[in-house]
Amino acid sequence: MINLNKIRTVSIKNRVSKINITQFSRLSGTKKNNFLQYLVPDILIGKDLKELISRIINAKKCNKSIVFMFGAHVIKCGLSPIVIDLMKRGYITCLSTNGAGLIHDFEISYCGNTSEFVDSSLCTGDFGITRETLENLNKYVNTAAELNKGIGEYCGLQLSKLKYNKHSIFAQAYKLNIPITVHAGIGTDIIYQHSTCDGASWGKSSYIDFLKLTDNLPKLNDGGIVLNFGSAVILPEVFLKAINICRNLGYKIDKFTAANFDMIKQYRPLTNIVSRPTANSGGFSFIGHHELMLPLLYTGIINKS
Repeated sequence: MINLNKIRTVSIKNRVSKINITQFSRLSGTKKNNFLQYLVPDILIGKDLKELISRIINAKKCNKSIVFMFGAHVIKCGLSPIVIDLMKRGYITCLSTNGAGLIHDFEISYCGNTSEFVDSSLCTGDFGITRETLENLNKYVNTAAELNKGIGEYCGLQLSKLKYNKHSIFAQAYKLNIPITVHAGIGTDIIYQHSTCDGASWGKSSYIDFLKLTDNLPKLNDGGIVLNFGSAVILPEVFLKAINICRNLGYKIDKFTAANFDMIKQYRPLTNIVSRPTANSGGFSFIGHHELMLPLLYTGIINKS
């Protein structure tokens, strides 16, 4: 029979423990306007977030690329002011989004409103049939292709002329001379539902943007940052090919940090952004609502820098 009287025990004083009270939340520091550093414990994801913040601050100091990739949900959640302020402060040096990101940014720039009720409008065939959005964006991209311009640059110029341009990520990127790229997926966005749409123009200008993004990746080497907020498919795939081109051409892109933020774990961001490209340096994955996680990240950067 098992005899528990013979069990060997060890003292907690000698045992190696994973958690110590020095890692706990500290309430005393909240009065110093650096609540994240104190309230967020140095444990698990809390520790990862603090480490990411430190790396972002260091990347700026060392003049490394800080690439911010985002899906349209970032704009729909009302987070454009945070993205714009990070650009102004030098914590974003390049931006990339999908077609939906451009659509919502245009509508905000144009009239200060965006996002429709898809369920009800889809029943009547009215989903995405928004005259000003379809006509203007297709006109912009058709002209961009004629001028051999990327979608991001040319649309940034045009959106900077609109009434609510101070709320536009594209307009402010243009004014700050920060590259912003659009990676279109033909058929995925409402703009393809209109007679003014020219697929060749979208393809040409989006390809120019792909090359522009690729051109901005070599400065990731040895300390750069890639942040992906809410793009589950297009941007992870685009990023993987862009970084492969750079390495194929002989550019060394190693020891950089990649972090993915999304509401659920997705295969492509975790594989194509967090793990594969950063095999020698590691990456981070954060799960949570964008309207909470991006303000938290922003607060940590501003209060610590």
